[in-house]
Amino acid sequence: MDKVFKDKKAIFIFVFPALLIFFIAIILPIILSTYYSLLSWDGIGKATFIGFKNYVNLFVNNTDGFTKSVQNSLVLAIASVVIQLPLALSLALILARGVKGEGFFRTIYFIPVIMSTVVIGQLWMKIYNPDYGMLNIILKNIGLEKYAHAWIADPKIALFAVFVPIIWQYIGYHMLLMYAAIKSVSPDIYEAAKIDGASEFKMATAITIPLIKPILQVCVVFAVTGSFKAFDLIYIITNGGPLHASEVPSTLMYNTIFNKYMYGYGSAMSTFIIVECLIFTLIMGKLFQARKSNQA
Repeated sequence: MDKVFKDKKAIFIFVFPALLIFFIAIILPIILSTYYSLLSWDGIGKATFIGFKNYVNLFVNNTDGFTKSVQNSLVLAIASVVIQLPLALSLALILARGVKGEGFFRTIYFIPVIMSTVVIGQLWMKIYNPDYGMLNIILKNIGLEKYAHAWIADPKIALFAVFVPIIWQYIGYHMLLMYAAIKSVSPDIYEAAKIDGASEFKMATAITIPLIKPILQVCVVFAVTGSFKAFDLIYIITNGGPLHASEVPSTLMYNTIFNKYMYGYGSAMSTFIIVECLIFTLIMGKLFQARKSNQA
């Protein structure tokens, strides 16, 4: 085995195909997108180099309400960390303690993750329907008719209404990651804690959560960067409406490129999304590292 690792030719043969695919699928599109962001181009005709004018329009002139879309994505990121991850952690802690039907519930909670996004979007559009939607029907039947709304047509609540399906869809994903991490903790540690008289809550807070911090950090990074890249469900349910109330950078970028044919301006948005995800990933990595050093 050591001989294989020392053979540079063998390493190159095995690594090069993966690096080539990574470059073609990831690096090259980023480079091209960054280049296009410096152009005024409709995607068909002649392109004109305009430098950083597209970025000036994004942040200084705030064309098409881009800063509002960024704020919406930040709200989703906060909601994912504050609501989605605690719920996923709670489910993981309960299931990992060996409840009856553990395998069944684990599968049920993960089903939304593997479901088609189009199906989920159509499902929640039916739930939110103001006339025959399940949500309004339940509110009316329990005497809370005054709270019934046209949920995705009201600019005041459309943002939160469209975020609920996103948070719901990926709770099972984070739950499974945390569940696997909890299951990897040695049962002997829990047995020793029980002998010392520790309650389930105490074991969860003092043993389980500290031991699975690495996977919790991964979940935080996934939740935040996933929020910044959110597109499909928002596009299907509201397409960023009404009146751009649920607009996020990805939906605005799509409409700018494919509906308005402003490839340069839309590419500036895509470049911003990439840089935003990268910066926040680095910041969170530094914060986690600093906190780890302080605890040590």
